[in-house]
Amino acid sequence: MRRSKLVSSVLSLALLAALLALMPAAPVLAASKTITVFAAASMTESLNEIGGLYKKAAPDVEVVFNFDSSGTLKTQIQNGADCDIFISAGQRQMNQLDSAADPSVNTEGLDFVASATRFNIVSNKVVLIVPKGKNTKGISDFKDAEGDKVSLISLGNSDVPVGQYAQEIYTNLGLWDSLNSSGKISFASNVKEVLTQVAAGAVDCGVVYSTDAATSDQVEIAADAPAGSHAPITYPAAVMKGAKDEAAALAFVDFLKGEEASGVLKRIGFAIPGK
Repeated sequence: MRRSKLVSSVLSLALLAALLALMPAAPVLAASKTITVFAAASMTESLNEIGGLYKKAAPDVEVVFNFDSSGTLKTQIQNGADCDIFISAGQRQMNQLDSAADPSVNTEGLDFVASATRFNIVSNKVVLIVPKGKNTKGISDFKDAEGDKVSLISLGNSDVPVGQYAQEIYTNLGLWDSLNSSGKISFASNVKEVLTQVAAGAVDCGVVYSTDAATSDQVEIAADAPAGSHAPITYPAAVMKGAKDEAAALAFVDFLKGEEASGVLKRIGFAIPGK
């Protein structure tokens, strides 16, 4: 009896082995790839949405975003942070990392940017915002910042593109020196912080991009920046020379240039240069 059971077990195992041998081999899953994108804080909403779309187009690729002020991101890249693609809200921060840029801007001779991949992804506008429904002093002009209507205004720091544009605007209006010395400015580390301060009513007004104003139902636009008061706002993007997988990075850049991504950017309020 025991011998019969043993034979039966051996036959069962042999049959199982034969069946397994006949089954098709399980497909080998493609190795996942990760692309790290450093991007200006003002692109948070649009790039998160685009990242979701790209996941459907390239399911084996994970896109990881690091959003912050362009100045902070530039410093992180310079200090060796892993970054495959950089999208800056200002040309200056990209130029400071690009060996092909004017040496008067790239004063340290940094060489992080694959210059041939560089392009302008979007353009934007600068606006003055106030807390929605709480503009009791009737702030309606950038020039109001110097008068009694404004006790405190939020602006980006000097290393933040939106702060640089704000300073340029107020310099061209002849108000920067008096405003900067008045104690009225609450400086913020990035454009989202400016937006938060205004939305919370912690300041009377603030200077942000129009696309950021559009993301909040707690603020409203009081004025557009005066025509000619600042340089055109274009956001450069480029693959970094230290990209872990250049081909994967270039593929995502191509997606950013495509109609699907452009549709998201335009819907959120960006303009596409050259289109």
